Amino acid sequence: MTEIYEFEGKTLCNTSSVLGEGPTYDPDTDTVWWFNILGKELHELNLGTEEKKMHPLPMMASVLARIDAKRQLLATDEGLFVRDIGNGNLTFYAALENDKPENRSNDGRTHPSGALWISTMSKRAESQAGAIYHVAGGKVTRIFSGISIPNSICFSPDGTIGYYTDTRISRLMRVMVDPQTGLPAGEPIVMVDSMDDPGGLDGSVCDADGYIWNARWGAGVVDRYSPDGLRITRYKVPAAQPSCPAFIGVNADRLAVTTAWEGLDDTARSSQPQAGALLELGVTVKGVFDPVYVL
Repeated sequence: MTEIYEFEGKTLCNTSSVLGEGPTYDPDTDTVWWFNILGKELHELNLGTEEKKMHPLPMMASVLARIDAKRQLLATDEGLFVRDIGNGNLTFYAALENDKPENRSNDGRTHPSGALWISTMSKRAESQAGAIYHVAGGKVTRIFSGISIPNSICFSPDGTIGYYTDTRISRLMRVMVDPQTGLPAGEPIVMVDSMDDPGGLDGSVCDADGYIWNARWGAGVVDRYSPDGLRITRYKVPAAQPSCPAFIGVNADRLAVTTAWEGLDDTARSSQPQAGALLELGVTVKGVFDPVYVL
């Protein structure tokens, strides 16, 4: 039976993002980074000093991977770019669906090998228009296709298992992965089928014990699943559309989650003043930091 907990966390940053997404944490600077995709914004928050910055972007971006102390890799609707942290300059790195200008990047995460999985979807959320790509050494390889809203990309701590979902059908997929390359080593299988539950599986992270923390879009909760697919705990959040969690803090023992107010009418927004904010769940976790991307 799933244990259900009321929200005991806090608002880390009341950004009011239309579509907050793609949170990640840099342990070297104690900084949380995340996007407002539709607002074309990159946000950063230093947890120690509470200094907050917003960086306007010339395109929609959704995934950030650390490269080193000076550079980041961004996935955008115009391809992959290396971002200079000091001045914000973007340098083109690799193409991503140049033949599909109607698509944009969506979810993504770095594999322990240093490779990156990135997903795409239609800007109008058209059915089965998206895909998931493996990026390593500048080479972009499509590994899964025919996905409407690809999310939940994360990996087991040893890099042997990958997870993803199509939020539209809300099935969490499990696939064996080569730990040395981050490439799929088998066919995906359904691990969790939650099509009949309210909301849909959105972004996920996998903790040090292999448990999956999933933001459930439309249901206002973050769920924790065991490695065999059982939902163990459910944590309520004060926003109906949580989008993605991230382990934060110098010990990776805190959990942040981005949220969105996209599609909410005035009544719904007034009843959810924290919709669009960056929240902290208020629970101690055994997290792991996202690996750096290896150029």
